[in-house]
Amino acid sequence: MHSFSLKYFLLPALFLLLISCRKTSEPRADYHTENIIVLVIDGARYSETWGDPEHRFIPVTAGELAGEGVINTQFYNNGPTYTLAGHTSITTGFYQEIDNSGAVLPDHPSVFQYWNREVAAPSEQSWIITSKDKLAVLTNCQDTAFKYCYMPSCNCGVNGPGSGYRDDSLTLEVVFNVLKEKKPHLLLINLRDPDYSAHTTNWKYYIQGIQKTDRYAGQLLKFIRTNPYYKDKTTLFVTNDHGRHLDSIPGGFSSHGDQCEGCRHIFLYAYGPDFKKGVITDVKRELPDITATISELLHIHMANDSGKVMRELFK
Repeated sequence: MHSFSLKYFLLPALFLLLISCRKTSEPRADYHTENIIVLVIDGARYSETWGDPEHRFIPVTAGELAGEGVINTQFYNNGPTYTLAGHTSITTGFYQEIDNSGAVLPDHPSVFQYWNREVAAPSEQSWIITSKDKLAVLTNCQDTAFKYCYMPSCNCGVNGPGSGYRDDSLTLEVVFNVLKEKKPHLLLINLRDPDYSAHTTNWKYYIQGIQKTDRYAGQLLKFIRTNPYYKDKTTLFVTNDHGRHLDSIPGGFSSHGDQCEGCRHIFLYAYGPDFKKGVITDVKRELPDITATISELLHIHMANDSGKVMRELFK
C-alpha cells in the first residue's frame, strides 16, 4: 500500500519535471543579427532632436536613418541623468548611482563581459570606444566573478583614463579603423558632443554638436550597410545617455542631472536585419531595455538585468 501511494505521488512530480525541461530546452529565436553597435550621442536634449517637429538639426537621422529603421518617441533615462550612470545602465541593464569621474567601477557585469565569457571571445571581439576617457570604467565591474575578467578592449579619451577628452572626429577615426581591422561583434561608441559644448553655455556650439553627431551617425550606418563583413547582419542602436534641463530650470540647456522631462526624455533609433523599417513607435521604453534587447539578439544569458526586450522593434 505504501509503494502504491508513493508511485502516484511521484508520477505528477516527474511529469512536471519533464515539462519544465522541455520548456527550457526549446531553441531561442533564430536572428540574422551577428554584430551589434551602440552609438551614444552624449547629452542631446530631445527638444533639439526628434522632439523638434521640423527636425532642423538632425536631417540625416530624420531622412536616411528614419527610413531604414525604427524611431521611438517615448524613450527615457529613468535613473540618474549624468554620463557615467547613463552609460552604465546601457552596458549592465541596471540603473546605478555611480561616481561620475570614472573612479568607481559599475556594480554589475556588462553585456560585453557576459558575451565574452559565453563565447570565449578574445577581448578584441568586443570594444568600448569613447571620446570621454572616464568611460573606460565600463570595461570592468565590481562583481567578483567578473572583476578584471572577460573585459572588452578599450580606446577611451586621448589615451585612456586620466588623459582627457578627445574630439569626436578622432573617435570616429578610431571606430572605423577598429571595425575594418578587428571586426568586433559588439561595440559601444560615445561621442562627447553635444554635452561637451552645452556645458560651455554656448548654444551655437551645442547645436553644432548635434549636427555633427547626426552626420557621424549617418556615416556609421552607411559603413554598416556597405561593408561586406557587417552588411545584412549588424544591428545599430543610436541613443543618448541623458538629456538636459528644461529652459524653465536654472542652468537650462547648459546643465543636467535631475528628473525633469528635459533630462529624462531622450532619443532611440534602432536599425538591423531583424527590425522593422520606416516605423515610428511610442511604446514607452528606457535605457536598460537596450541591454535586454542586445541579450535577446545575441542569445546572451545575463543575470537579472532590469530591462525588457523591445519586441515592437522586431519584424
